[in-house]
Amino acid sequence: MNYKGILKRLYVALPLAFASLQAFSQDPNFYVFLCLGQSNMEGSARFEAKDTVVSDRFQVMGAVDCPELNRTRGNWYKAVPPLTRCKTGLTPVDYFGRTLIENLPENVKVGVINVAVGGCKIELFDRDGYQSYLSDAPGWLLNIVKEYDGNPYGRLLELARLAQQRGVIKGVLLHQGESNTNDSKWPQKVKAVYDNLMDDLNLKPDAVPLLAGEVVHADQGGICASMNNIIAGLPTVIPNSYVISSQGCEDAADNLHFTAEGYRELGKRYGTKMLSLLGITKSK
Repeated sequence: MNYKGILKRLYVALPLAFASLQAFSQDPNFYVFLCLGQSNMEGSARFEAKDTVVSDRFQVMGAVDCPELNRTRGNWYKAVPPLTRCKTGLTPVDYFGRTLIENLPENVKVGVINVAVGGCKIELFDRDGYQSYLSDAPGWLLNIVKEYDGNPYGRLLELARLAQQRGVIKGVLLHQGESNTNDSKWPQKVKAVYDNLMDDLNLKPDAVPLLAGEVVHADQGGICASMNNIIAGLPTVIPNSYVISSQGCEDAADNLHFTAEGYRELGKRYGTKMLSLLGITKSK
């Protein structure tokens, strides 16, 4: 018996078998979305009782350990707010997920992973340059970043890879820009983050759209509203990207964050756009 020949065939066959097993374990009807940004993606508004009524089909992966919520990082849970960290508020992601669940076929589940840091620039999610950005960051920001082991991009990547074992990544949601107001290079910086995610997760940009929300609109007196002119240019840099309007979305007294109702409306708009990209006409 040619043992060397058998061993050689095993060396070839085993990796293929494991790859097939992993592919088999993926549920094509579990749609996963990666969410990142700063405080408006974190969610700064208090959620209400009605916001805690959630379908079992809408899931969130714990981004940090939250003993008080009985959540452990890397595990899936019913998407009851808070969806970012243990004490954050309502976010556009809450009503993004609800909008999808209400309109997708009943056999489809939606999962979200939300890694966001209030007050950060987009540079915090730069895979290769975040340490330089953090070298002179204020203590309050460093304290938030510590919850992600000092590397929010790394945490997002870690969790996304776990999610790929269960479902299929269908899109990326971004709400960031206030701390980069008037930074004309912002679209290129976002592209670098997006491209790194696509490369690190072996995703095809044509199949994974980026949805980026506007900051508080000028019609609400948004103090960073000028940034929306720069956000508008994102699709010229990332072809499969789409800007979600914040016009008419109610803002808080600081003219920087949205109210709970503003987050609900903005989240629905993210969801409506994603449904259209999935070929689904919104009915609810």
